Amino acid sequence: MIVPMYKYYFLVFYKEYNQFLENIQKLGVIHVIEKKVKLTSEIKEKYGTIEQLEKIIDFLEKREIKQLEDLRLESDGINIMNNVFRKQKELEILEQELEEEKKELKKAKPWGDFSHEILGKLKKENLFVRFFIGTKKKYNECLEKGNIVEIISETENQVFFIVLLKDDEKAEYELDEVDPPKISYPNIKIKCDELEEEIETINRQLDEIAARDIPSMEKTRMEIMESLRFEKVKLNTAKEADEKLMILEGWIPSIKKQLIDDFLEQNSVHFYFRRAMPDDNIPVLLKNNRFSKLFEPIGNMFSLPDYHEMDLTVFFAPFFMLFFGFCLGDAGYGLLFIVGAGIYKLKANKQVKPYLSLIQFLGLATVIFGTVSGTFFGINLIQTEVDWLEDFKRFFLDPNKMFNLALVLGAIQIIFGLFIKAANQTKQFGFPYALSTVGWLIVLLGSVIYYLLINLNAISPNSVILYIVLSAGGFFILFFSDPKANIFSRVGSGIWDVYSTVTGIFGDLLSYIRLFALGLSSAILGFVINDIALQILGSSKILGPVFFAIFLLLGHTLNILISSLGSFVHPMRLTFVEFYKNAGFKGGGEEYKPFSK
Repeated sequence: MIVPMYKYYFLVFYKEYNQFLENIQKLGVIHVIEKKVKLTSEIKEKYGTIEQLEKIIDFLEKREIKQLEDLRLESDGINIMNNVFRKQKELEILEQELEEEKKELKKAKPWGDFSHEILGKLKKENLFVRFFIGTKKKYNECLEKGNIVEIISETENQVFFIVLLKDDEKAEYELDEVDPPKISYPNIKIKCDELEEEIETINRQLDEIAARDIPSMEKTRMEIMESLRFEKVKLNTAKEADEKLMILEGWIPSIKKQLIDDFLEQNSVHFYFRRAMPDDNIPVLLKNNRFSKLFEPIGNMFSLPDYHEMDLTVFFAPFFMLFFGFCLGDAGYGLLFIVGAGIYKLKANKQVKPYLSLIQFLGLATVIFGTVSGTFFGINLIQTEVDWLEDFKRFFLDPNKMFNLALVLGAIQIIFGLFIKAANQTKQFGFPYALSTVGWLIVLLGSVIYYLLINLNAISPNSVILYIVLSAGGFFILFFSDPKANIFSRVGSGIWDVYSTVTGIFGDLLSYIRLFALGLSSAILGFVINDIALQILGSSKILGPVFFAIFLLLGHTLNILISSLGSFVHPMRLTFVEFYKNAGFKGGGEEYKPFSK
């Protein structure tokens, strides 16, 4: 259900305005109407600070260090953030420097330890040391020429050696001459070790901050966000009477109206209000029963309803639950969901418990459909020879009947969606705009009831009755598809509606076959896992039972994960595409967000 909204106008003297805003922020019920205003530099700066804080918090949380709130020393989140920024910059510089030094280390490693000082002394005596890289063959050729040659190191394909030349002679060898490393290998290694130690020190410091100061940064972020909300409300305030009178507009849900009225009366604030009008941009607040409320996050993944239409949560929730159970279709898996979520509820916080309740309801539907299809942890109960099961086997449905059941459920949801569409059209535009949809309901339901009565031998086949039903429905379809248009446009629009609806309904109906297909695939995977596990069990008397248990556990765990994903996604698709379309869902509603702390 969508909670009715009232639009309030508050008139406050400018000297009292800040106090008024502080009071209504504590109250937390007014959805302030935002106007197209230019953001101030202060607000933009706060947005930037919040973004930086979120990046730093995300960076620290990825370090996966357990938080130690009791050891928190620094309480200013901005100081912490700036400190982390500095350490990130230092870390970046050190890592770049280390990368460059490692490149030099790689180049210097083949030449080992040498002294540039000794090379300089030799140069003064007209003795020059040249550095070469070549194959073993080239090295031997150089050696045969009578040069003073020394191998420094060698690999499988290359030889690193030096040649001592007098008077800086030009070496005429087919060799790659290289410049000597600026620093010897041991010295570069020492520098790399020092850099790695500095990097490790900074990382330890960042780990300490992550373990200690994330709550402080979160608190600072929330304080800035509250301050930002406050500034934005002031920015969206109209100023009249030489800026002496402050006028604020906002929406109040009907369930909070008495609360704000009492506050305004106690504080002698001038105001007036009115009901929401069709042209207003009205925020949406949903209020559903305990069962339907569990499915609100699923509906919100697509869109909130428009304020002037119906909230479909209460209508799609039972179908979504049934479809999930149909797709997963294993009573054993469903029991795991119910028991597992129930155990976790004992230690879960308040925010998580609704999701656990949702899992339990989905598990209940899985138990129901697993029982109907005769599947329990991949065991086909229909083919199992157990005495006490024989009396129950007549209640199990074989794959052909499960296929038909998927189509029947699809037809029920499509027709149900048309009823909702008619109610939505009546609510938004008036009953004449719903007559075309009523025509389709007459055609579809009339045809179904006609053939059911014939099959039950309640009536004899009579084409006249069917023609009357089709004619009555067709009249509304052709002449009321667009009530505001002229007669010719109505007929043209009606003919197009016939074509698009007939092809659309058949396509939508076939989409529900996925329920049967997913349920069958989940069951088959379970059967295969059990079959392979039994083969493993018989392979060895000692190790067989061990690997049997391990394979069953891993196999069914993977099957549950894979099948549950499909069992969630495909009912969601049937809801958002087939059901929402046939129900005439418009969506695009703005979420109700009260100005609060």
